[in-house]
Amino acid sequence: MIRHQQDMSSCETLIRPIESSIKEKLEAALKPVHCEVINESYMHNVPKNSETHFKVVVVAETFDKQPLIRHRMINQLLQAELQGGVHALSIIAKTPEQWEASNKTVAASPACRGGFGK
Repeated sequence: MIRHQQDMSSCETLIRPIESSIKEKLEAALKPVHCEVINESYMHNVPKNSETHFKVVVVAETFDKQPLIRHRMINQLLQAELQGGVHALSIIAKTPEQWEASNKTVAASPACRGGFGK
């Protein structure tokens, strides 16, 4: 299990337009109490500094009593990114109560098992 932190490293100086766009859209539309956008592209056979594979962790009251449409809501918000350069999007969408019950942890993503590097 990985324990996620809200603050990103102060060493992070790269401009990441897709990552920024994803975070801005999620925060504006869902008003989450916790929102992480994790660029997992480095785990895949893509050029350095790519923005193709993401995991989002979104915790919002908006998700209360809407378990079946949470992912659909996020996919609709990020439609432009998904039709553009984003190849993969892993979504973890929880209510604040579910987030607390999970001890604010998210399982690590598995290693890449496909692509051109195989």
